Amino acid sequence: MKFRMIASTLAFILLATGLAQAGDSPDEKRDKTRKMATKTLQELYKLKPEAQGAIQKSAGYAVFDNMGTNLLLLSTARGAGMAVNSSNKQETFMKMVSAGGGLGVGVKDYRVIFVFENDKALSQFLDSGWSASAQTDVAAKAGDKGGAYSGAVEVAPGVWVYEITKNGLALQLTLQGTKYYKDDDLNKKS
Repeated sequence: MKFRMIASTLAFILLATGLAQAGDSPDEKRDKTRKMATKTLQELYKLKPEAQGAIQKSAGYAVFDNMGTNLLLLSTARGAGMAVNSSNKQETFMKMVSAGGGLGVGVKDYRVIFVFENDKALSQFLDSGWSASAQTDVAAKAGDKGGAYSGAVEVAPGVWVYEITKNGLALQLTLQGTKYYKDDDLNKKS
């Protein structure tokens, strides 16, 4: 009985977050994504001023808006964002989905910023976009590479990630699998 209640609550949360943008046109979704990315980068630069130089020197970056829930043994997240190639300013709109298992309870609204040091890392992310990780939200991990990536975590060679938690409180230890992939609807030429 408790499992059904948890599953129903989780399904409701996922449905509600998906319906929030369901009525928007592709142009409106792209515009909202661009505004979210701009606002998120401004927040990052306030928190970590050195990140601005790292992003300006990078081959590209990606910004995602995510909503995660953790109910007892099930952890899920979904979101949307965009990747930008620094040399030609080409935008690639993307989606994100994540699932995992582990103990915890919480809802977390957060932003993830990827910084790609080279074209190979950016291309690999755009073409395959898969990331699997073990995470603990109770402990902050930080990497440091000459100060340029202070507060970031290197998740793959040439790929650094910043995370900004917006709202909510989450206490969790999960083994999480995350898939970042191109949003075919938003990348169509109009």
